Amino acid sequence: MANVVWHTKFQILLDLTKDDLDHPELPDLWETIYRTDRYYGQRGVPVYERDLQCGGVCRDAGVEAWMHLRLRANGRREAVHERREDEARHTAPMSDEHKAYQERILRAAEEGGFHGDSEVRTRVGRGWIQTDTLVEGADGRRIGWEVQLSSVGSEGLRGVRARTAKAEKNGITPAWHTDRADYAQRHDTHWTRSNSLPAYVIAKTGDLRVISGFRKLDFWRCDVHAVHPCPHGVRRCGKAHATPMPKDVLFDDLVRQTAAGTIVPIQFRTATKLHRFWVTSTDQERYNDLLSDATQLPPAREDNNAPAGASRNRPTCRPELIASRLASPTPLAGQSVATLPPAPTQPTAPALEARPEPTDRPTAPPELDRPQQSSPEGRSRLPDTLIMLQQAADNEHRKLQQLNGEEERTQQRLVWFEAAHSAQSAVTQYARTKRLNRYEVEKELRRIVRGTGEPSDM
Repeated sequence: MANVVWHTKFQILLDLTKDDLDHPELPDLWETIYRTDRYYGQRGVPVYERDLQCGGVCRDAGVEAWMHLRLRANGRREAVHERREDEARHTAPMSDEHKAYQERILRAAEEGGFHGDSEVRTRVGRGWIQTDTLVEGADGRRIGWEVQLSSVGSEGLRGVRARTAKAEKNGITPAWHTDRADYAQRHDTHWTRSNSLPAYVIAKTGDLRVISGFRKLDFWRCDVHAVHPCPHGVRRCGKAHATPMPKDVLFDDLVRQTAAGTIVPIQFRTATKLHRFWVTSTDQERYNDLLSDATQLPPAREDNNAPAGASRNRPTCRPELIASRLASPTPLAGQSVATLPPAPTQPTAPALEARPEPTDRPTAPPELDRPQQSSPEGRSRLPDTLIMLQQAADNEHRKLQQLNGEEERTQQRLVWFEAAHSAQSAVTQYARTKRLNRYEVEKELRRIVRGTGEPSDM
């Protein structure tokens, strides 16, 4: 959709955000154009013969993108592209954090023996839905992961309930993940939340912790020995109740267990609100028993999930601690400060099972995981293609800084976005192929092209 439309017959631009379409000298312009377009649609006239084209991004790019008009029930005016590829031209490039989450979901699913894919389009009736990352789980389960991060903005949350309903209708279990507290407090779908992290931290294999959206149900009898207050507002009713308690879970385990069916979505209704969160399948079964008969506690079922042990990976849930260690103090006059490598952070929760450190741990990483070394002359072994793509992106950015006109800057910004997207995609593909850390590859590439920073271990 677009807000600016070019009328090929009238040779004017129409701004749909304004009541008079930015043409006060032409009264009733919207009614005339909209009724004409509706008449063409009822007569089966093709869209490319209705005299309306995209007057924004597509026109600036020199593309003839035909459109038709639509009027929402709330009175909102919209112009819809005829082809989806023209609509995609208006979409901003995906952020590095969003890409890192997609890669992590696919990696976690593959480690659990499940298959997944990104940007999957699925037909629903006469329309389509597009899922960020779709994981094919056990027994025909399909988990559709949608990532909404801090950089998206409030406009990125339009139609969450509608998209969720379409996914469920097509047999996809929606799983929405975010790093914003206000998103996670919504109850229009099953949200999970982690801390706001940079892309290179998300892409690591450390323990990414989910701090909201997963619960453990505490089943209890409402008598004089109960700890929780009665949800019905009376002193003690004598019935059995369930109370959701906060519980952390690792993001990789959540991806794998939702695909396996050991963690499932649940709708928990209170007196005033319907809550949506994730619980274990055992808690879901006990809760269903409680709903069928609240006069007695549901029988305890054996949980097949083995207790979690101490992880050897660094936790990634508190990056601010790492950043504080990396910040070097201001040296005194005539005094030098030696930089030390950051110490690994400790897990936020105590381990349930201590594991002894292996005595034969290798002191150096394997050859496959070790990044490529620089040559004695200091020149990196990165492919010339990566260097050329990064140079092209930097050149387009310099051109943008030299422009003053708003229209010229808008057009040049799109060119810069396309060049930067190509460079970032090439870096991701190269790091994945060579099994290297993507952040280190990007850091070394920028050092070569821009001549900033110290040489890395690439």
